[in-house]
Amino acid sequence: MNTNVNQPEGFMQRDELQTLLDLLGQQGYETIGPTIQQDAIVYRSIQSTKELPLGWTDEQTPAVYELHRDDHQSVFRFNSSPDSWKRFLFPASLEIGTAKLTDNGWEFDAPNEPTPRYALFGVRACDLAAIAVQDRVFQENAYVDPAYQRRRKAAFIVAVNCVTAASTCFCRAMNTGPECDSGFDLLLTEITDGFIVRSGSASGQAILAELNLEPPTSLQINEAESEVANASDQQTKRFDKEGVHDLLAKNLENAHWTDVAERCLSCGNCTMVCPTCFCSTVGDESNLANTEVKRVRRWDSCFNIDFSHTAGGVVRNDIRSRYRQWLVHKLATWEDQFSVTGCVGCGRCITWCPVGIDLTEEVAAIRKTNAT
Repeated sequence: MNTNVNQPEGFMQRDELQTLLDLLGQQGYETIGPTIQQDAIVYRSIQSTKELPLGWTDEQTPAVYELHRDDHQSVFRFNSSPDSWKRFLFPASLEIGTAKLTDNGWEFDAPNEPTPRYALFGVRACDLAAIAVQDRVFQENAYVDPAYQRRRKAAFIVAVNCVTAASTCFCRAMNTGPECDSGFDLLLTEITDGFIVRSGSASGQAILAELNLEPPTSLQINEAESEVANASDQQTKRFDKEGVHDLLAKNLENAHWTDVAERCLSCGNCTMVCPTCFCSTVGDESNLANTEVKRVRRWDSCFNIDFSHTAGGVVRNDIRSRYRQWLVHKLATWEDQFSVTGCVGCGRCITWCPVGIDLTEEVAAIRKTNAT
């Protein structure tokens, strides 16, 4: 396995992790990192290493997420969170315009709020891939989202190589992990007594220069490589992505969609936890006098029945068509639009589906019926 820990720039003692957080704060960043709330590891604003999930790990299977203490002193020995980093770059709710009635008529304006400077702390390889996917959607085509672009440009990313894998992970099959290879400012690989560190940008290099790093020993490098290899070897979920685009495109009337619909609740959980889904809706909110109006963009889901509402009514009025729309877009027509798949193999949609629907199994079932 070709892991990035083969090019380390230093070894960081565990107590230097707080120094890193302090340096990010001194640079004007608000650090967003993993912490425990409501029995889940989520991403929130943190200032101290004491807020990190030291000694905690998780168990994930279809429709099951459980935290438990483990016999380790690591802060990153867990898997994907119900959160994803998109909520900080593509917020769930964002004011995008205002209108005010004056004596001279309506005056329209765009919000002029300061752009938050986030240090995203603990980004995994699959989520780096997801951020790259959203970059394609929001700023690397003819239609640029200025709010996303500002937040993305201002962000500092501290990535972490995975050292464990859940039963729902399949990033290896999607070629998105578990090792990080690009898209970060700093990269950490956690080992027993600290972190192997390397930079991925000039900004990251500047932060490294302020840390008290030691040259890593060969034993430390070997341990880091072994940890990342372990995360790869632990992945038991298989997914054959070969020819998926054409497979789904040619099976829009496959009977298996009805089988999925009988299990799917159309709740939208999969789209909410997905790190790449970007469906949204726009609505206007006015004051009681109708003299001031805010236009707000909010996350939406293609599983909501009104999402496909047009002048003639609802286009996808059954669960079968809505699940099909989601899966075909995710794995096929997304490529037509953005030349990249919309799935990064993080497994969140499998873990957080209330009935445990597994997209890898659904695609395999369609492939099987197509072959018979």
